[in-house]
Amino acid sequence: MEAEAAQLGLRLAPLGEVQAGRAVRICRLEGSPEVACRLREVGLCEGQIVRLIARHSSIICQVCNARMALNDALARMIMVETLAD
Repeated sequence: MEAEAAQLGLRLAPLGEVQAGRAVRICRLEGSPEVACRLREVGLCEGQIVRLIARHSSIICQVCNARMALNDALARMIMVETLAD
């Protein structure tokens, strides 16, 4: 997934840096294997499309037709590519 993004010249960014309302695709999960495993268990896995709903004290995103709140530290571990509108 990450190699494909690099070939297309797409820049990866942490989920926490994405503007509210944007749709993104998860390309890589950083952090410990335990944290990455837990993120995958709740649906935040490589290739998953996520829409950032709001950025307040928590990052609120929509994944698998459910809304989920993430703290800033977790959002920084999720590397994404922006999708066309």
